[in-house]
This record gives sequence, structure tokens and C-alpha cells, in this order.
Amino acid sequence: MTRRLSRFIAASSLLGLIALAGASVTDDSHSLVDDPAMVSEPVVQVWGARTLGIKGLFGVHTWIAVKPAGVPDYTVYEVIGWRLRWSDTALVARNRAPDRWFGSAGELYAEKRGAGVDQLIKRIDKLAAEYPFAKQYTLWPGPNSNTFVAWITRQVPELQADLPATAIGKDYLGSGVISAAPSGKGLQFSLAGLLGFSASGVEGFELNLLSMNFGIGPGGLKLPLVGRIGSPRIDTALAVEPQVSAEAEAAGSEAHPGAALPN
Repeated sequence: MTRRLSRFIAASSLLGLIALAGASVTDDSHSLVDDPAMVSEPVVQVWGARTLGIKGLFGVHTWIAVKPAGVPDYTVYEVIGWRLRWSDTALVARNRAPDRWFGSAGELYAEKRGAGVDQLIKRIDKLAAEYPFAKQYTLWPGPNSNTFVAWITRQVPELQADLPATAIGKDYLGSGVISAAPSGKGLQFSLAGLLGFSASGVEGFELNLLSMNFGIGPGGLKLPLVGRIGSPRIDTALAVEPQVSAEAEAAGSEAHPGAALPN
């Protein structure tokens, strides 16, 4: 009787583990975005996901995904530090699923769709090619993947991107100390990404102590390790048509997104 009970418990446990494994696989494979082939309108998205290994306890990796009108795939712009082992740049633009990072489900921080977004995509492509820290990578306090995304979103304030406290590196300004907040709004003071503060209508108020961010704003409470208690406010429509200079528009129209960057 005891042996039968032990076998039953063991078999039940094994079936439970198999069921959990199956559920996990199914959940991981579920896309968080619409089939790009079915989306005709232009789209820009800012994503993040926990990094690999022990680093994931402290921070996220962020990236920008774009899909021009009528194009069947997303182009993802991101900085990957280990690329510098064999390449002269950590920056890459490539076609991949926009909502995943090595199996980790992404969290959406900003999104714009529809009218005017094709112009944003051209600006993002041009800005990515001009990123000043492409040949550098420092996990802490930056420049890293989050530094890149924040560098773009500062110059494309129409995105209204609200990055979480776990986007370590977003406050790195290089040799500068004064800038707009990562959303491109308000004001930020930062000493090498290690000490500072920011205030804007998008992020609210944030205090940075050794790259640990504490803040409160429209998207909720921001804390180290946790990231955010709440959700970022995401408005997919552009409030105002983006203003693009003739020079920037001409430069952007000459190439497909990511054409000037490695893949």
C-alpha cells in the first residue's frame, strides 16, 4: 500500500512538472504583438526585458523596434555588449521578433502607430547611425543598451518613453551633466550616470543614487530591482505631427531602416 502511494505521488509529481513545462513553453512562444504581416500601418515601439543570468535581478535590456508602412518585418535597434569581442560596434539593426529577448517576454514602454510615424522611423534610423558610444560598452553605469535607447528617446520626445528604474545606464550622459530626461521632456542632472535627478511630465520625479533609481510619476512608483509598481502610460497616436527638417528627411529616405548599421 505504501509503495503504491509512493508511486502515485511520484507519477503525479512528474505529470505536474511536465504540465508546468508545457505551459511554460506555450507561454514563452506566445507573441505579445500582432503578426507584422497583418499590420500595414507604421509602428515604433520601445521594449525592455530582464537581462540574462544574475544581472537580470538588477536590470533590463531595452531596445527599439520599428516597422515602416507596408513592410512585413520589424527592424530592431539595440546595443549588445559582447559584439565588441569580434566587431568594432556594439550597435546592431536586424530583423527579429520585437517582443522577446533570448526567451524573456518583453515589456512595452512606448508605442506609436499610424499617421506621422514613418517620419519618426526615418529619424530613429538616422539617429542610430550617429550614436556616439557605439564602440563602447560598460555594464555599469554605462554606456550600455539602455544608454542607447535613452539617447534616442531624448531626441524623439514624441515617443513619450517612460523607462523603468531597472533600465540602468539610461541616466549616463557621457561628459555632459545637464540634459532632457530620457523621455526627451523636462530636465535631468546626472554625474556619469551615478548621481543625479530628473523631472518631467512623462517620468515624474526620479532620484539616482549609484544608478539605483527611486521615483514617482504618472506611470507609478519606481524602485531599484522592482523596476516599477504600476504601468507606463502609452498613447499610440502622435499628438502632433513630427517636425522634420528637409535635410533629415532626405537623409532618412535614402535608405531602408537599418541599412547603414551592421546586422
